[in-house]
Amino acid sequence: MATRLLHLHRHRLEKGDSGTTLSFNRLLSLSLWFRAFCDYRAILRNSLPFNEALDLFTRMVESRPLPSTVDFTKLLTAISKSKRYDVVIALCNHLETLGIPHDLYTCNLVMNCFSRSSQPHLASSFLGKMMKLGFSPDIVTFTSLVNGNRPEDAMYIVNQMGIEPDVVMYTTLIESLCRNGLVDNAMSLFNQMESNGVKADAVTYTSLVNGLCNSGRLSDAVSLLNDMMRRRINPDVVTFNALIDGFVKKGKLLEARELYSEMIRVSVAPDVFTHTSLINGLCMEGRVDEAKEMFYSMEDKGCFPDVVAYTSLINGFCKSRKVEYGMKLFYEMTQRGLLGNTVTYTALIQGFCQVGRHKAAQEFFSQMVSRGVSPNIRTYNVLLHGLCLNGKLGKALLIFEDIQKREIDVNIITYTIIIQGMCKAGKLRDAVDLFCSLPSKGMKPNVVTYSTMISGLFREGFKLEAHVLFRKMKEDGVIQN
Repeated sequence: MATRLLHLHRHRLEKGDSGTTLSFNRLLSLSLWFRAFCDYRAILRNSLPFNEALDLFTRMVESRPLPSTVDFTKLLTAISKSKRYDVVIALCNHLETLGIPHDLYTCNLVMNCFSRSSQPHLASSFLGKMMKLGFSPDIVTFTSLVNGNRPEDAMYIVNQMGIEPDVVMYTTLIESLCRNGLVDNAMSLFNQMESNGVKADAVTYTSLVNGLCNSGRLSDAVSLLNDMMRRRINPDVVTFNALIDGFVKKGKLLEARELYSEMIRVSVAPDVFTHTSLINGLCMEGRVDEAKEMFYSMEDKGCFPDVVAYTSLINGFCKSRKVEYGMKLFYEMTQRGLLGNTVTYTALIQGFCQVGRHKAAQEFFSQMVSRGVSPNIRTYNVLLHGLCLNGKLGKALLIFEDIQKREIDVNIITYTIIIQGMCKAGKLRDAVDLFCSLPSKGMKPNVVTYSTMISGLFREGFKLEAHVLFRKMKEDGVIQN
């Protein structure tokens, strides 16, 4: 078409038409627009890198006539897939200034971007604007608000939509409420769901069981499991895992193992997560040999240990002061092609420190860094504590200085470890100076920090100062255990 338009222009120009200049400009503009139109339509059919998407947006807003809202929305959707939600919101605002109106799809896209970028309050505000523009929220709007942790607004939308919520809608809301720790609200919604004649399914029950377990309400979770089974709704491995893990974390290993037996009885196959939770529970009780036995029996049940399973057992042996066996497991894991993570390395560093092998701990720490595994503040705290415990304050201070240079966020535990190391090494003045500097660093001493400083003062004979600090601790609202 573009070629035909240019040929037409030449034909008229040769005939000396006095209107050809204006016609040519108009036809050329239309020709270029049509070419651009075809170009970006073709481009939008494929995925776009972020920078190219921005370039295309610029070309589109400069073209005349402007592309449709639908075409712009396709491009904005492509940009949102790169998770640059802030950019999408800004570009949508720019389109408004150009007089390009929103449609329902664009509104939902903006809602989703607000929710995904952790701005749920703005998502709720935009909901009001959307409704003022005359758009009725739909299921996509509902899902965006739930994803943005605004279940109360999502429920309002359901009511506004004038439809009866189904089991999927109720379950989505219940899961969102549980994720935000609003378990009582989730239970109320569950009861409302039942009253409205909507029958809960396995996913609904599992969401609630998980929420109750995370809130420490294990007896309520078990009651819900029993209710579920009584209604002949079969729990799956995820349901049992939530309960088993909840009991393990509460130190109730016996109940966890009873659930393990029950899931096998009802023909639900345990997975790696199930076994790892129980291994962790056994290790917490110091029963590492039983944990080891369960670990190696996993493969017979078709479950192959992953990094988390290995790390749980390694941590158990290290805490039982059997770091050599922990290292054996580490090498076995590596030979299987599994790479240790930050938690794995931290467990072994702590294991070496606990048995007084601070040099091995430092060497393993260096190996961790050289292999591209990033230490976190817990790793540093473990290493600093081990060095201070073994009388290596000088080395600990060098690492502490390095942490600060790297701008790693230290916490009160880090400072308490260094204060403890200074007191142990007889450097009370340095410990007092560091303690007094804590408020200026935005750190609030906890009971361990105070107790460490008070003990240091007493040990050096500064009893009056220790009593004064004890009173200060009470005034600050820190309770002495």
